[in-house]
Amino acid sequence: MHQLLLLRHAKAAPAAEDHERPLTEDGQLAAHAQGAAMRALGLIPDLILVSSARRTRETLAALEPFEEMPLIETMAELYLAEEAALFDHLRAVAETVRSVLLIGHNPGLHHVALRLAGADAGRLIAGFPTATLAEFTLPPPWSRSGAGTGARLIRLLTPPRAAP
Repeated sequence: MHQLLLLRHAKAAPAAEDHERPLTEDGQLAAHAQGAAMRALGLIPDLILVSSARRTRETLAALEPFEEMPLIETMAELYLAEEAALFDHLRAVAETVRSVLLIGHNPGLHHVALRLAGADAGRLIAGFPTATLAEFTLPPPWSRSGAGTGARLIRLLTPPRAAP
């Protein structure tokens, strides 16, 4: 089985240029918490596909350190990518890769998670908040990734929210 980890970037501050929005302090804390949770659960990706947006790259940086350094591909095509484009990128992953972490944006990530969850989508209907991580197992090959392929939602991790 393959493992797919979908992570929405952590909370970002407003900025004149959307692509360059930095993480807020709460966003940094949430991303660090997700990194710690991933390490505690042994969620170690072989490959990380990350949007070129500043907020996704800062989210990735906050996840570190990794026990073993994964291959990281920063991709402009993932910036605000829709569901179909995200699945296209997953279908292009080499079969030698066991685990992929995809760090991106809503609504695309949310739609991918809903599609993969199928009957278990009820856990995702309410949304896919910032810094949320969804873990799925998918039967190989990556080239057939998509709805109705036997994907299974294993866990949904939402970081603790800062007090108001």
